[in-house]
Amino acid sequence: MKKIACVLLAAALWPAAAFPQQKTPEKPKEKGIFVELKNPFWDEIQKSTDAFWAVKTPPRKSFVVDLSGFQTPLDLAAYKPVWHNPPVSQGNTNTCWNYSTTSMLESEEYRLTGKKVRLSEAFTTYAEYLERTKRFIRERGNSVVSEGSEADAVTRDWKIYGCVPYDAYPGLLPGQKFPDHSRLIAEVTGYLDHLKASNAWDEDEALRGVKAILNHYLGVPPEHFMVEGREYTPMTYLRDYLKLNPDDYVSVLSYEQKPFWQKVEYEVHDNWWHSADYWNVPLDTFMKILENAVQHGYSVALGGDVSEPGRSPEKKVFMIPDFDIPASAINDDARQFRFSNGTTTDDHGIHLIGYQKLNGKGWFLIKDSGSSAFNYEPKGYYVFTEDYVKLKMMDFMVHKDAVKGFIDLK
Repeated sequence: MKKIACVLLAAALWPAAAFPQQKTPEKPKEKGIFVELKNPFWDEIQKSTDAFWAVKTPPRKSFVVDLSGFQTPLDLAAYKPVWHNPPVSQGNTNTCWNYSTTSMLESEEYRLTGKKVRLSEAFTTYAEYLERTKRFIRERGNSVVSEGSEADAVTRDWKIYGCVPYDAYPGLLPGQKFPDHSRLIAEVTGYLDHLKASNAWDEDEALRGVKAILNHYLGVPPEHFMVEGREYTPMTYLRDYLKLNPDDYVSVLSYEQKPFWQKVEYEVHDNWWHSADYWNVPLDTFMKILENAVQHGYSVALGGDVSEPGRSPEKKVFMIPDFDIPASAINDDARQFRFSNGTTTDDHGIHLIGYQKLNGKGWFLIKDSGSSAFNYEPKGYYVFTEDYVKLKMMDFMVHKDAVKGFIDLK
């Protein structure tokens, strides 16, 4: 017992240096970093919860004609199309009126001068919103503000603001592949509705507010730009480079609710400024002008109804099925009946670029900026049967020379 105690005492008194201690490693200095926090199990919980509470809706089905045995003539060259730029998508916008008419005017530029140009739709959209804002203020809010409009809005806007090449003003945000005006229109209408509710009718102030919204979503439009080594403004580009005269284009309509052979108002929602410059003609004249124009090198900005059971993106065709109305029964009354009861609407603008007669039947080649046109080949194109145009297409814009011999413009 005493011996063990002595050994322990000796060990306790032994110099510390006889037992060298190991150094503790230095703790690394922490630093902060950014990481994306993940919680996969919570994501699974959230997904399951959302699925449980989601309203279960069955897939929506539409009644359409069965075209399984239908053959659409899709040889584009057979239509002898006028020169046109390749089809482009209008993206998430309701500005078909702008895309179709701009495309037609690009074709007109080539027909008249031989120049191949790609023009900015966004610049015209910007101008259109400014004009809508002015009218909204002057009418104390009693004027339509929406994305839809008519073909002659383009030429009207060009007369006031000019136009620009696409490269000078594409109207896209950085990284944006397709135009998207969903937030733009929501902010513009929300802002103008606020002014109306506040009884604030200062036009300059309203324009400043709308311009701020447009600048954010479309960019600031250029006041000057270079083309082929020369500087232009939007107005000098239209006048001196393009040499297109907006007054050379006429709008033609065909319905019975207004007198034929006169200029009348096209009474639709998208004619928001109540233009009464539409030449109203009987259906047979309407069709003769279209056929004659496209066969003689003119293209046409065409508008009407595309929400029909005879529409087939897969077959690339719009046609009128027999269960709707026999071809022989399509006349002025049939058109007016559908327009009056709302089954024919003014819902889309397209660019008519070609025509052919096949087995005694007329076929129209259409360039279309709508999304469905890009789902199947040839992308960006449709074929309209003669019957479809007769029954469902309501108006068009074309160069005034194309209506000579049909309408006395004096």
